[in-house]
Amino acid sequence: MQLDRQIEDFLKEVGSGAVEIYNEFSLQHELGIFLRNQLGGCKVQFERNVSHFKLQKAALEKKEIDITVTSVDSGERLSAIELKYPRNGQVPESMFSFCKDIAFLEQLVSSGFQSAYFLAIADDQLFYSGNCSGIYGHFRGGNPITGKITKPTGSKDKQVSIMGSYTASWLPVSGNKKFCLVRVGS
Repeated sequence: MQLDRQIEDFLKEVGSGAVEIYNEFSLQHELGIFLRNQLGGCKVQFERNVSHFKLQKAALEKKEIDITVTSVDSGERLSAIELKYPRNGQVPESMFSFCKDIAFLEQLVSSGFQSAYFLAIADDQLFYSGNCSGIYGHFRGGNPITGKITKPTGSKDKQVSIMGSYTASWLPVSGNKKFCLVRVGS
């Protein structure tokens, strides 16, 4: 199931002021409510533990999925969505977290979800403009998000592996607020 159009329609509602989001929690709930109203025959759920889908927690990057979309009739795994709306700076750490979410979504697609989406909203221009070296290049400079990505701060002893190749493009929502939508899977 592809949700590109529904997510973009939701972001238009945010941009017009019809829907207000102000942190990650509001983003999750407003998007989930919007999707419930748009997707007949689908169940939209929040913070679903991967064990609900009979997936092994130890083998996955994360344990809970921000939003899941499943078929009401068959329970088929249609889509998973991971969300970020960073509000406290920590730009390079947040970008590494973005990469972890994308790796997690790849794992979910390989485990039976038809598609998956990573959606980031940022109103801090440091997420979408500035220096393009290191991890910044993936989210500011158009460098593909792929391969082994190392945590950019601290002891730099953590890595995440991205099997596919994705491009982060920041598009306007309103004012300084922009979004980045990455689709994982078919």
